[in-house]
Amino acid sequence: MKNTPSNLSKLGGVFFVLLSLFAFHAHDFHTSIARVDYNAKEKSFEVSIRVFTDDLEKALSKDNGGQKFVVINNDKNDPFIEKYIRKHFALLTANKQKKNYNYLGKEQEADATWIYVEVPTQESISGFAIQNSIMHDLFDDQINLVNLNYQGQKKSYIFKKDQATLTLGI
Repeated sequence: MKNTPSNLSKLGGVFFVLLSLFAFHAHDFHTSIARVDYNAKEKSFEVSIRVFTDDLEKALSKDNGGQKFVVINNDKNDPFIEKYIRKHFALLTANKQKKNYNYLGKEQEADATWIYVEVPTQESISGFAIQNSIMHDLFDDQINLVNLNYQGQKKSYIFKKDQATLTLGI
């Protein structure tokens, strides 16, 4: 093939499309963001966790003997996602006991998946902690941010591989 302007243009277009597809699926940073809101009326914490879908698929695969996962809305992966989240995310009481919670489901959008849980709690959260080791089993540079809203107080917490449990300090 000769390097004519027309051929170079076509080649450049193909390269751009391939690069765009790769950029859409790959990312240079590993992070999750969680929002934890206390609902005083329901006496529970409403938790929304946002993770990159491709990272979630890798984590599920690793936890399930290399089985391939594709996370989309209305798939059959909720039991696997729930198992993974229960292993890596928890609200801990002052005696370091994991609070029971309800897995509500997930919602996939673009390159991210939102995971929803609800943590009922009747007692004071004094001395409580959060464990967030999501994706720490995959990536050494994984950073998990948690934004907590509790009775008018707002705090943010950053979880790293060597610091996967933090006391709430409220």
